[in-house]
Amino acid sequence: MRQRAISAAVLVPVLLIVLAVGGVVLAVAVALVTTLAALEVFRLLRAAGYEPFAALGTTLALVIVLDTAFPEVLEGSGLLLVAVGIILAAVASFTKIDPRDGLQAWMTTVFGALYVSLLAFLIRIGQVAPALPADSPLNAVGAERGWVLLLVLAVWSYDTGAYLVGKNFGRTKFLTHISPSKTIEGLVGGVVATTVVVAIMLWGLGQNPLHALALGPLTALAAQAGDLAESVIKRAAGAKDSGTLIPGHGGMLDRVDSFVFAAPVVTLYVLALIR
Repeated sequence: MRQRAISAAVLVPVLLIVLAVGGVVLAVAVALVTTLAALEVFRLLRAAGYEPFAALGTTLALVIVLDTAFPEVLEGSGLLLVAVGIILAAVASFTKIDPRDGLQAWMTTVFGALYVSLLAFLIRIGQVAPALPADSPLNAVGAERGWVLLLVLAVWSYDTGAYLVGKNFGRTKFLTHISPSKTIEGLVGGVVATTVVVAIMLWGLGQNPLHALALGPLTALAAQAGDLAESVIKRAAGAKDSGTLIPGHGGMLDRVDSFVFAAPVVTLYVLALIR
């Protein structure tokens, strides 16, 4: 617990500084986090018995994130980059003597790359979210920082609410074959906490807080799904954590697994329904 507290005391201020600066600094931070998460996920896949092309997959994930951060370079050709990555992974698989080995190497390389590259939506939401009304309480923060902050606080609130309620009131287990500590009570607590925080942030951003009735639960459930998805990979690999990078917290992927699914869900909702 002491290690967790020390790590949090160091990491949280760094994250807040990155959010405060935004722009290129945010893009570089997401690119670094994605690279570290990719290295961890490919290490887990190897421990699970697969043989992905880790260098190729990590490069693909990084390029997708950089393309999102600087869309003017290739005019936002994310889908084209994905296609090129799939082709390169397929060509690399030709080096495997057994076609079954080639197939699993091809599939796991593409999977690992696309999985962690979903973190690019941490950048994307700031690019596509609507401008803030002049009279919004958080207008001085700016649209990019404000919407990214909403996403970050929403995921944090889910993790905190689910942990506190689950620890103190959790009785009903679910999906124990993936994560034995998860409870329905914790899930409900996390959903409520996320909905409240999202409502406050929407108000601060000059939006209708009633959107939180949908966006809050969607974000919470996506965050929980992201956590469980990483647990599937770790269980297949026989690992407790994705790595040892952050003392008391595990690896980088352990810290951002909820964002992997929550970021695209929040971005899609904002694009489709927020004006």
